[in-house]
Amino acid sequence: MITFLRRRIVSSAIPLVFVVLGVFVLARLTGDPVNLYLPLSATEEQRAEFAAAHGFDQSILAQLWDYLGQVVRLDFGESLRTGQPAGEMVLTAFPATLQLAAVTMLIAIVGAVLIGSLAAYRPNSLADRVASFLSMTAASIPDFWFAIMGVLVFGVSLDLLPTSGVDGGAEVWVLPIATLLIRPFGVLVQVVRGAMVGALSAPYVKVARSKGASEKRVVFGHALRNATMPALTVAGDLTIGLVNGAVVVETIFGWPGIGKLMIDSILQRDFAVLQAAVLLTAVTIFVLNIVIDICYALIDARVRQPVAA
Repeated sequence: MITFLRRRIVSSAIPLVFVVLGVFVLARLTGDPVNLYLPLSATEEQRAEFAAAHGFDQSILAQLWDYLGQVVRLDFGESLRTGQPAGEMVLTAFPATLQLAAVTMLIAIVGAVLIGSLAAYRPNSLADRVASFLSMTAASIPDFWFAIMGVLVFGVSLDLLPTSGVDGGAEVWVLPIATLLIRPFGVLVQVVRGAMVGALSAPYVKVARSKGASEKRVVFGHALRNATMPALTVAGDLTIGLVNGAVVVETIFGWPGIGKLMIDSILQRDFAVLQAAVLLTAVTIFVLNIVIDICYALIDARVRQPVAA
C-alpha cells in the first residue's frame, strides 16, 4: 500500500506544477491591473509607483520567480482590492464550496443507490423505464439553464425561494443544491443501475438465492457491494467536478464560495487572490484523487499491484 500511495502521489503531483505555472501566466493575460485600479487622470509617476509597489515593474520571469518563492513559503501575497492576505480570503471562502459539494454528493449518492437498485431489480419494468428516462433527462440538462429556470420559476414567479445569498434557513440551500445535484444524480442512477443489472445476473447471486438468502441481502449485501467499483469511480469524478465547476452556480446564486471569488478576482485582475484560489482548488482535487485511489485499493487489491512492463 505504501508503494502504491507513493507512486500515485508522485504521478498526481506533477500536474500541480503545471497548474502553478499556468495560473500565473493566464492571470496576467486578463490585462494590466494598473489600468483598472488607477484613474485615467493618473500621472506616469503614479502608475510607475503603483506598479513598483506590487512588483509589476519587473520582468515576467522575475515575477514568476518571486511567486514560486512565495508559494514555497505558503505566502500568496495580498489582495489588490482589499489589502487582505490572499490566502486568508481563499480559506474563508472555500468551506462554503466544500459544504455545497458535500451535501450535494451525499444526496446524489444515497438517492442514486436507492433508485438505481430499484430499477435494476426489475429490468424493463415501469419503474425501470421511468427511472431511466428521468435520470437521462437530468444528466442532459445544463446546470446554468436549470439555475436560471429555478430562479425564474421559484424565485421570481412563485416567490417561494430566495435567489441569492446565504442569509436565512434551509431554503437558501434548495436552489443551489438542486442545480448542482441534477446532473450527478442522473449520471449516478444510470451507473448504479447498469452495474446492478450485471451484478444481479452474476453466478454468485444465483448461488446466494439458492442457499435461501433474503432478497434484501442478495441486493444490498452481495450485488450492491460488487457494483461499488464503477459507481465509486464515477462518484469520485463527479465530486471533483463539483468542487471544480461550482463557479456558475455560485455566481448565479451569489453563494460566497471559491468559485464566486475566482470570478470576482478575474474581473478585478486581483492576481494574488486568483492564483491562491486556483492553487487551493487544484490541491483539493489532488487530495480527492488520492482518497479515491485509496478507496479503489481497499476494495480491489489488484489496483495496488504495479503494472507489469
